[in-house]
Amino acid sequence: MAWIMGEGTLRQQTLTPTPANAYAAVMTPFTALADLPRHLSEPAVRDLAWTLLSPPLLARTPWPQRHPLIDSTWAAEPDLLADWLQRQDENPQALHEWLSRSSVRRLGLYYERLWQFALHAAPGIEILAANLPIRQGGHTLGELDLLLRDASGVHHVELAIKLYLGQPPSAPEHWIGPGGRDRLDLKLDHLATHQLPLSGSPQARQALAMLAHAPIQASMWLGGYLFYPHGLDHPPPEGAEPAHLRGTWLHRRQWPGLQARYPDAHWQPLPRNAWLAPARRPVAQAWSAQDLQAWLDGLAADAGAQLLVDLQPDGNGALTERQRIFLVADDWPISGTEPGAAPPSAR
Repeated sequence: MAWIMGEGTLRQQTLTPTPANAYAAVMTPFTALADLPRHLSEPAVRDLAWTLLSPPLLARTPWPQRHPLIDSTWAAEPDLLADWLQRQDENPQALHEWLSRSSVRRLGLYYERLWQFALHAAPGIEILAANLPIRQGGHTLGELDLLLRDASGVHHVELAIKLYLGQPPSAPEHWIGPGGRDRLDLKLDHLATHQLPLSGSPQARQALAMLAHAPIQASMWLGGYLFYPHGLDHPPPEGAEPAHLRGTWLHRRQWPGLQARYPDAHWQPLPRNAWLAPARRPVAQAWSAQDLQAWLDGLAADAGAQLLVDLQPDGNGALTERQRIFLVADDWPISGTEPGAAPPSAR
């Protein structure tokens, strides 16, 4: 479904970072707010804040990577964004209503809807379209995630949320999605050869003619986590953002070793819809060691990758995430994720 947004106020805002902070300002304009999601209470608002504030996975990409809010007034005055997020946390009804308008069962769609909600409210940003299909005859060639206008022009932005598990060696083709159907190199290739060029294609001109009368600049934003193999000194993929978010992955047979390494850890699994922001739970929802063991005993040998978090008391009556891991079957990765496998679908 394509969401066409109404007219918004366009404020002219020029950012002129000094050389010392230019890199940080371009990649992540809200580094000062990085810890804010941990201090919010409402899960969806925590995910919203994490979406806007977390660093990208990569610093170098085949196409330009541009934070969608870089030309918003929020980027120049981050406290305004912090205040807005605090207001959403106090009254999350508007966010819940927005999310309820469309299916968000898939993590990628949830991530996109969170971006749309924020960009629709951001001063200096006008969303022209979201999830805009580009068709040729009766065939859909793909969708443009976002078409937005800000002080520097009209932008086609592709958004992606990815969690990749690394294997030696550390080339992009050895960073694999937990489901085994995605790889970092394949995603970057799909962005570079299909998704990002789509807005410049002849087939897109008719769809875009009534929405934008200026040159369209294509860019991407790739958020998420990189998970490193337990017990190995494994380098990040080439071009990784130094501040990228990290976790660990291990096979089932390695679980006793992890428990011995972190004897004070309190692990429990997270459902897929809670994979974004660092977890926070009331103390009453803490799992006991017996709860965790019963859950582990009930896992089928061929169960898919499970995301677990180590929850520690935060001193304010809640449990907050200290670290996260993927627990995978002993035969992971399955056949078909090795270099040379068929590329993933458009998402």
